Amino acid sequence: MALAVVVGAGAGAGSVVFRWCIKTFTHLFSGHADYAASPGAANPHVPWLGPYFVLLAPVIGGLLYGPLVNRFAKEARGHGVPEVMLAVAQRGGRISPKVAVVKTLASALTIGTGGSVGREGPIVQIGSALGSTLGRMTKVTEARMKLLVACGAAGGIAATFNAPLAGVFFAMELILGTFSAEAFGATVLASVTASVIGRASFGDTAFLNLPDFHVDHLAQYGLFAGLGLVAAVVGVGFARFLYLVEDACDWLWRGPEWLRPAVGGLALGLVLLALPEMYGVGYPVLQKATAGGYAVGFLILLLVGKMLATSLTIGIGGSGGVFAPSLFVGAMLGSAYGIGVHHLLPASAGAVGAYALVGMGAVFAGAARAPITAVVILFELTGEYSIILPLMLAIVLATAASHLLTHDTVYTLKLRRRGIDLEGPAQGARIGGQSVGSVMEPLPSPLPASTTLADSADLLSLSGHGALPVVDDAGEYVGVVTAQAVAEALAEEPEAAPARVGQLAEPPAPVTADQPLAQALHTLLAAAGTGLPVLDQARSKPVGWLSHQSALRAVHTPA
Repeated sequence: MALAVVVGAGAGAGSVVFRWCIKTFTHLFSGHADYAASPGAANPHVPWLGPYFVLLAPVIGGLLYGPLVNRFAKEARGHGVPEVMLAVAQRGGRISPKVAVVKTLASALTIGTGGSVGREGPIVQIGSALGSTLGRMTKVTEARMKLLVACGAAGGIAATFNAPLAGVFFAMELILGTFSAEAFGATVLASVTASVIGRASFGDTAFLNLPDFHVDHLAQYGLFAGLGLVAAVVGVGFARFLYLVEDACDWLWRGPEWLRPAVGGLALGLVLLALPEMYGVGYPVLQKATAGGYAVGFLILLLVGKMLATSLTIGIGGSGGVFAPSLFVGAMLGSAYGIGVHHLLPASAGAVGAYALVGMGAVFAGAARAPITAVVILFELTGEYSIILPLMLAIVLATAASHLLTHDTVYTLKLRRRGIDLEGPAQGARIGGQSVGSVMEPLPSPLPASTTLADSADLLSLSGHGALPVVDDAGEYVGVVTAQAVAEALAEEPEAAPARVGQLAEPPAPVTADQPLAQALHTLLAAAGTGLPVLDQARSKPVGWLSHQSALRAVHTPA
């Protein structure tokens, strides 16, 4: 708990430094606090260039951060969150301390010189690197190291966006991939500590200032549901387009990597010259869109322009996040959708801004498949509670539709393209590549569902497994019963306790004989008892038994 507070304080301080760097570089290279608020204006430092200074700013930025990233921390390139997820899943939470410094400078230079990326990816990587460094200094266990990395991510999000709850759920849903009382407590402490520091520096204000929204007609829920489905397609499309542009940049570039951001900066400069609203993160443009300040045609142009500018920034080797761009894309989509339905159903469509807000959360959920984070962060970033029900509806539908459209998220797709599966074994691991069928044990004698609790207690005590499969009278697989479940049932009042073991049997997540061992181990760790039945391909009949001991035998079994 003490370490979580220290990590939160470090992440909060890192966030203050990071945002100061962005502000300084933005003013230095554009002459404005946020050039997106004054698109097309000249840079007062070089007024004779007029708006054409945007052709040079990304090139100069690339010349500065390109060699820095290439020389000191190549993992600081890109949007950062996938590297943190990989460190937690397969590297014991180990992140180089150099990443915090390099990421701060590289991302601030990228954004300050016109890169159309967000702040969340960098600050997650910065905070996580601080947590990992502290964990190594104090020699904590691997599990605690991962937790400190998550605390750093939570603190960074909380301080940067003034969203302490969102920081907690972002860390648990995306970084740790699990929920527990210990993880919740530690990340809350880090998040609160970082938020206090962030609010002392930036003030306690909402991310967007929006009027009150109300759902006046039940028909609006159907409209919001439709927006959620459209947003899923756009979110998935954004992720695909991002890596399509990155592939194109990889194919076109043949020079040294340190020079790639500068040369690619010329292409980014042309995009900024045509659409200066893409300069930097673009929060002023997003704010104006939610207020209904743009026509439908220009909203669609901004949506496509943001996807192109963000993808190009990442593709040429820039450093920055994709969370803020996904919010931007969602706001443009939602505003255009809201204007459209308002023309079709003027009496019941409601405010356009409500659709913009819901679109922000739904596109992020479609791209990242983090529904809890999407709901909480949109509520905290806007302070708008009246829209929470439509927001939840659209986000859940967007997440479900995204699952149907693609296996990967905007974060995991980057790793899978490098041949890394977060659910699979780390490269070179001695366990994980084998199939379950090659290491499983013989199936223990199953219990008939009609077995009494007293008899099942005797059989479980003699089995040595702590759990046994259960079959019905026809021999069909029912589930698994654990010794713990039987013991608790026997300790209950006689009238409350079940009479037969079949009433206690529960089917765990299915593990099949042809499944990779690495995936099965995740299921095994989450299961009650000391093992799991292995099912046939039809998942209807148990054919073997998987325990931790049988998994360890894979050390001597070739993958």
